[in-house]
Amino acid sequence: MNPFVKLALEIGPLVVFFGAFQLFKGAPVEVGGVSYDAVVVATALFVPAILASLAASWAMTRSLPKMAVLTAVVVVIFGGLTIALNDETFIKMKPTIVNGLFALALGVGLLQGRSYLKYLMGEALPLNDAGWMIFTKRWALFFVFLAVLNEAIWRTQSTDFWVAFKTFGNLPLTLAFMASQWPMLKRHGLGG
Repeated sequence: MNPFVKLALEIGPLVVFFGAFQLFKGAPVEVGGVSYDAVVVATALFVPAILASLAASWAMTRSLPKMAVLTAVVVVIFGGLTIALNDETFIKMKPTIVNGLFALALGVGLLQGRSYLKYLMGEALPLNDAGWMIFTKRWALFFVFLAVLNEAIWRTQSTDFWVAFKTFGNLPLTLAFMASQWPMLKRHGLGG
């Protein structure tokens, strides 16, 4: 898949969420006598956007990225709770749950002496076994960091700040983390 299309499919739903939040944050939206705040309305648009992104990915590649599927499942569950209960707490917890699940899955693999990242990315990233174990440990810790950071932000900051961080903070942090792994990847790359 074209890298720009892949990026658009990954961040498109976040852009929809952010745009809807910005559009509706001035006043609650009334539907059937029930008042919904901007986060709930944005979530109501985010859920179908992430499902549309998965459908487009499937239509183009006839496969679905495992992490994207897990994320979509959690979005549908926690987004559905947010909408049904008219409570933004659930969507704010979603990044914590997703990152926690990724950390847990990687941690379980490590306890079994396996790198699940190698299973997911082995063809794209040629590393020796020691490199895969190091890379997996670092990703597991990074996912824990993201989960804890999300909890700290949504519990201590304004909703505006949390939405901005969710939209614009995670990607630069992830890119910085990946860049910091370059020396290890070079050291443990096969043939490197």
